[in-house]
Amino acid sequence: MIAFFAIAPMWIYPVFLMKVMCFALFACAFNLLIGYGGLLSFGHAMFLGGAGYVSAYLAKEGLAIPALGLALPPFTPELAILSGAVAAGVLGLVVGLLAIRRQGIYFAMITLALAQMVYFFCVQAPFTGGEDGIQAVPRGKLFGLVDLSTPAGMYPTVFAIFVGGFLLIYRIVHSPFGQVLKAIRENESRAISLGYDADRYKLLAFVLSAALAGLAGATNALVFQLAALNAVHWTMSGEVVLMTLVGGLGTVFGPVVGALAVLAMENYLAQLGQWVSIAQGLIFIVCVLAFRRGIVGELARWLNKPL
Repeated sequence: MIAFFAIAPMWIYPVFLMKVMCFALFACAFNLLIGYGGLLSFGHAMFLGGAGYVSAYLAKEGLAIPALGLALPPFTPELAILSGAVAAGVLGLVVGLLAIRRQGIYFAMITLALAQMVYFFCVQAPFTGGEDGIQAVPRGKLFGLVDLSTPAGMYPTVFAIFVGGFLLIYRIVHSPFGQVLKAIRENESRAISLGYDADRYKLLAFVLSAALAGLAGATNALVFQLAALNAVHWTMSGEVVLMTLVGGLGTVFGPVVGALAVLAMENYLAQLGQWVSIAQGLIFIVCVLAFRRGIVGELARWLNKPL
């Protein structure tokens, strides 16, 4: 996978690949929550889009709080991306404290409701630009050295963020924390009886997933120099569910393959116009019938090897 994204710009449009890596990281963060924690969030778009707004605003306008006499110049790209991820993590902590006490469909509905509140906040708040969003976001220079205005500077940066985020999720999944998380997913009552504080583990998983989704959203905002409403809309939450299911729920590489498959269909079938939705629907039906565990899930079953 790393080799593919390292050499793919020789044949594939780099901007498309950067979008794939951002959404692959988003799907991996979502998979950490549902695939290993068993928690279905219908509101993960609020972390992706919210972090995008924070990083875009800070990179373009800086931070000014007149009441505190605080006036900071526009942030550098690394600080803007980091600020977006931290903001998503804080938002994840607040949402997690409210939602984690419920399970199943109730948990999903609470996350969806809170995500819709974030969406309407982004519509109404003056600094988000309303329906126009925040446009012409400057990419700047990474650490004051690497010019991100060209694909030659931006692509390696996105690649490094994606690989770093992916390896972090891989380490989390295969750590003692990840094992406890899977135990809670399989049988929460038994995990509690063994002495584990299930709510605390689920809350930490939710915050980690939100922060990593925010990292993806902040990076995506700088790549396209735009923070827009579609990133916080509920359809984006549905799209990441689709990416994860197509690739393989609970697999390490599944969300990456799912993101690549879904975005490739959107990009290369766009010429079909209104028929693209029908074509996508037919392809998804075939995937569901032929690959019930997702593409990577079925491949792992055939190889009898975890992927």
